Amino acid sequence: MTTIGIIGAGNIGSQVARAAAGLGYDVVIANSRTPETLAELIAELGPNARAATASEAGQAADIAVVTVPLKAYREIPVEPLAGKIVLDTNNYYWERDGHIEALDNGETTTSELLQEHLPTSKVVKAFNHIMAKDITTDGFPAGDPQRRALATASDHPEATEFVARLYDQLGFDTVDIGPLSESWRVERDRPAYVVRQNAQELRENLAKAPRTI
Repeated sequence: MTTIGIIGAGNIGSQVARAAAGLGYDVVIANSRTPETLAELIAELGPNARAATASEAGQAADIAVVTVPLKAYREIPVEPLAGKIVLDTNNYYWERDGHIEALDNGETTTSELLQEHLPTSKVVKAFNHIMAKDITTDGFPAGDPQRRALATASDHPEATEFVARLYDQLGFDTVDIGPLSESWRVERDRPAYVVRQNAQELRENLAKAPRTI
């Protein structure tokens, strides 16, 4: 059984954990406090889930999810995630994270920062532009006219392919933006950010996104 290791148990992390557990994945999840503080969530997720430290979650993971405030990305353990696909849900909120000049100037993206921190991992953008509650409630079967689309981006094709399969399992179409350097198109305050859209609408919103806000 594939294990999803989730580092960060906030709104998105908890919902990704629920989604993964519902699909039959084993789940190991960590927060910024201690594993004991996740007892209620673990009880909800069931017997195939457990709480751990960030390093333990990374070590146990076949596939990892990093879903922490961007200001904390340098605290993500590097070695436990070596060689692994790492889903990055980060968004840049300067009000919370402090100003990051390279992001303000459009010189890099949030996911490229994480990829630089995790040089031997395969970082892929996922779940950053959907409300947490919608991850487990807004999916529809393939071909349904209500089917929503989500974007992904990575420098590693196998990472993009995994996210596309996961999106599909959860009831979403996938639009592949391309490399991480293009992932700014789905970041905060762009037209595709936290908007319910089908694949064609998502492509149109990605195309008209401004590089800097």
